Amino acid sequence: LLEAMQEQKVTVAGVTRSLELPFFVLATQNPIEMEGTYPLPEAQIDRFFFKLKIEYPYPFELKEIVNRTTIRELPTLNKVIGQSELRQIQFLVRDIPVASHVLDYATRLVLATQPGSGSATQKVQKYVRYGSSPRGAQALIFAGKARAFTKKRFNVSFADIRQIALPALRHRILLNFEGETERVDPDELIKNVIELVPERT
Repeated sequence: LLEAMQEQKVTVAGVTRSLELPFFVLATQNPIEMEGTYPLPEAQIDRFFFKLKIEYPYPFELKEIVNRTTIRELPTLNKVIGQSELRQIQFLVRDIPVASHVLDYATRLVLATQPGSGSATQKVQKYVRYGSSPRGAQALIFAGKARAFTKKRFNVSFADIRQIALPALRHRILLNFEGETERVDPDELIKNVIELVPERT
């Protein structure tokens, strides 16, 4: 999995095969409290771009899920975008510029999640063993660019960075013993960082 996520290739029985682009991994994670569930190593968790929280479906949604998955006929999926067009969009998103002050803001947000960095918040100092890695800062910028693209803007704003901070950083905040025993939510720590880190210095 690590090789596929980082290098877009897979080695099986000594034979290495490249994975065709665009390639990405989607994974579900059961709550760690469930029997038979084991945590992923930090190195593997960090390679995931986002961690999205999906709540239990509403009754009407659950009914639709059951209805669609228990019938004999499988739904017909229609192609909505081609491979080359999707790759072009990915290149376009990478080309969206990020102003120096927005890049600085994203960097300071990530540093504020690191205890001992000199810019960590009090709550981070108290509850966090390890804060976000540099991949977290990369995720903030990439996701900020993607959000700007979907909003038909050719620049990344402070609001873009704030809007995607939770899914980009929540899985990269590792709690210390005190944080674990007090059942601190990493989302609350990130919200605290966003509240206390100014847009400009």
